[in-house]
Amino acid sequence: MKINHLTAMAVLLGLAVCQAADDKSAAAPAATSAAAQAEGWVSMFNGKDLAGWKSNEETPGSFSVEDGSIKVSNGRSHLFYVGPNGDAKFTSFEFKGKVKHMSGSNSGLYIATEYQDKGWPEKGYECQVNSTEHKDPKKTGGLYAVKDVLNTAPVGDGEWFDYSIKVEGKHITISINGKVTTDWTEPEGWDPATALKNMAGRKLSPGTMAIQAHDPKSVVYYKDLFIKPL
Repeated sequence: MKINHLTAMAVLLGLAVCQAADDKSAAAPAATSAAAQAEGWVSMFNGKDLAGWKSNEETPGSFSVEDGSIKVSNGRSHLFYVGPNGDAKFTSFEFKGKVKHMSGSNSGLYIATEYQDKGWPEKGYECQVNSTEHKDPKKTGGLYAVKDVLNTAPVGDGEWFDYSIKVEGKHITISINGKVTTDWTEPEGWDPATALKNMAGRKLSPGTMAIQAHDPKSVVYYKDLFIKPL
């Protein structure tokens, strides 16, 4: 009976340890979010659904939630951040999140943009998300068609990496895993209609962010998305 009693105690102790570990794991995202909020960061994604976001459904089903992340796939469409009140808009801000692009995939993060029903967003800039194997030479970490990261992506496919964007006045900085990949200031009198081909709206103004679904073969994931107005 003594052996059985000790065995039962050991089993109960093991279950308690496992439960504590599970509780700690479940609490980790909430703790991370709370710490970020204490520093002024606003959570953009709850890890459960697309509340606070609006898809233009140009290609239906391009955005879904999978294992606590936003899965981007299926075909061209854009998911615009509208916030809890439906009117999110930023001028100077910092953004941070985690991204994972699979082989042969293309996507992007638009800034200073606004909702539109279809097509590539005409307003704002695209911060490029593009894998090592996609045919487009403009790779992750560049400011698309303005100051590009060409030919070699700074991160591999199938791995999570940190993507940071800072807009302060007319100054745009993009960092991947803490390393600056783009540092660009919009020039005084900038006229994208003459400086860029078919991109007349590429300039800074109050606007929101959007996630791009690029083509049917592209699969990209986003999670832990935060923004902080400056």
